[in-house]
Amino acid sequence: MSPENKKSDVPRTVRPNRLMALSLGAIGVVYGDIGTSPLYALRECFHGANAIPLSRENILGVLSLILWSLLIVISIKYLGFVLRADNDGEGGVLSLMALALGMRSKPLKRPILVALGLCGAGLLYGDGMITPAISVLSAMEGLHVVTDVFDDYVVPVTILILFMLFIGQKRGTARVASIFGPIMLVWFGVLVLLGLPYILQYPDVLSSASPHYAVSFILENRGKGFVILGVVFLVVTGGEALYADMGHFGAKPIRRAWFAIVLPALLVNYYGQGALLLHDPLAVWNPFYHLAPMWARYPLILLATAATVIASQAVISGAFSLARQAVHLGYAPRLLIRHTSGDERGQVYVPAVNWFLFVAVVVLVLVFRSSGHLAAAYGIAVSSTMLITTLLYYVVMRSRWGWPLLPALGITCFFLIIDVVFLSANLVKVLAGGWLPLVVAAVVWCCMATWKRGRTILARKLKKTTVSIRKLMEQLDQTRPVRVPGAALFLTAHDDGAPAALMHNLRHNKVLHETVGILHIVSESVPRVRKDRVTIDLLGRNIYRITARYGFMERPSVRQILSLCRDGGLNFPVEDTTFFVGRETLEVGRTPEMGRWRTGLFAWMGRNAHDASVHFGLPPNRVVEIGVQLKL
Repeated sequence: MSPENKKSDVPRTVRPNRLMALSLGAIGVVYGDIGTSPLYALRECFHGANAIPLSRENILGVLSLILWSLLIVISIKYLGFVLRADNDGEGGVLSLMALALGMRSKPLKRPILVALGLCGAGLLYGDGMITPAISVLSAMEGLHVVTDVFDDYVVPVTILILFMLFIGQKRGTARVASIFGPIMLVWFGVLVLLGLPYILQYPDVLSSASPHYAVSFILENRGKGFVILGVVFLVVTGGEALYADMGHFGAKPIRRAWFAIVLPALLVNYYGQGALLLHDPLAVWNPFYHLAPMWARYPLILLATAATVIASQAVISGAFSLARQAVHLGYAPRLLIRHTSGDERGQVYVPAVNWFLFVAVVVLVLVFRSSGHLAAAYGIAVSSTMLITTLLYYVVMRSRWGWPLLPALGITCFFLIIDVVFLSANLVKVLAGGWLPLVVAAVVWCCMATWKRGRTILARKLKKTTVSIRKLMEQLDQTRPVRVPGAALFLTAHDDGAPAALMHNLRHNKVLHETVGILHIVSESVPRVRKDRVTIDLLGRNIYRITARYGFMERPSVRQILSLCRDGGLNFPVEDTTFFVGRETLEVGRTPEMGRWRTGLFAWMGRNAHDASVHFGLPPNRVVEIGVQLKL
């Protein structure tokens, strides 16, 4: 059984023009992070806090490590294997977790898989804060190469550029990609033009393609060489965001862009920098900008600034996708999610996440003030997420796709060795700033776990007070309430029992509409529901139970549900239907099950959730909210 769902691979047809457009968009959005690593990755090996001596053997060793890191981590692991974990066209650690949970697993395994998925999502948010800061700062620092006049303006201009990037997110990934793609295409072309002359002049640098140089470098430098692995890891830090962005463009365009454009350009530039350092050691403090002649450095700074702004797009788009998945999988409260494309369903904008990231990025720029300082904090979150991805991928291979033990275990162990080595090398950065993304990841994990646990406790408490449908029908037979003209639709989070809003309406108003619908919206652990979205059951006395199923990459729409009901013979005209929505007011009891601080966090998250009537697309002038007070 093939693990890759060919029908869901974007584009979903084989039109060459569409595939080319998506490949260009992938160059702009997906590969911005990896594509701007030449600005600082090689420099930090020889000029950063953990710099090693500048010698021929060390230069060739580092270049060999860079080459094989790109080939193994990006080309083989992510593009060759991980992108095959296509959850109906969607990627990312939460989507991978949903694939793993979709099997018939033992109850003890599920909490472990959930914990891994939530940790991975939290770590990606930690990385999403650092990527924009280090990328734009590294470009602006190119001004140091040509003049020191602008030294005092590097940080303010960086913040201004970042503000323009984040405020432009509301335009949508498609529009951003249409602008960013051509710019990044020019950027990768310039990378080749900068590096190729030095390679042609000093072709002996190509000998570092042999893995012998990488192994010799580690053995000869020992502890220092192991630390440098954490710096070399900077060249692959966009790998996890690449997987998270699969839903925006699809696996095929992402693979095509990498092998045709991105990988060759990166290797040419890294090898060009290595050739330069072999014959001009004084360029070590910024080898990238020293590749360019003096007359080209100002234009190069402008292009690099544009490229680093674009580099931030991969993690920002990935953060939006993860936020939407978290909401529909029940690990986050309702958020305002705007779909920004009528063609690609994976392209969304989440304002709350956007401005949270912006504030966090600005704080990082103001605190660290240089890309060199930020490099110390960069990488530990991504290396941890990569390890989690490998573990979840093993579960999917074995239990979802039915791979034999030995092939699945062999692939997993190979990637685990690489992941553990990189993670161990990055752990030395914890005290130098690497604690920051770990703290952010812990906070995000705590919020998601608290929300899931709180909703479970709340559902259990509500169920205890819920009146069964049988008792409701008996009560209607006894009281025979007045039936008023029109239709009423009661939204409920429970698949059985009478909604609290319906019972409150009966108790206080003592009336019932002629036609009553009890709507329960189910969030499935698949990206999209392809069939049997709506089922209708007649309960009696013109009261219907309506169950609507949506995937975690879809936004529920009551108008769509009513349209499907009408196709099934049940008519709820919007202009003549009253929509009843329950609103729970939560209070912290004396002995809450989660502890007082987690219960308080859950209540605060609930109060700040996006309004249900807006989230489900209810007409505002037809909504009635009925409150229920609960103690947790």
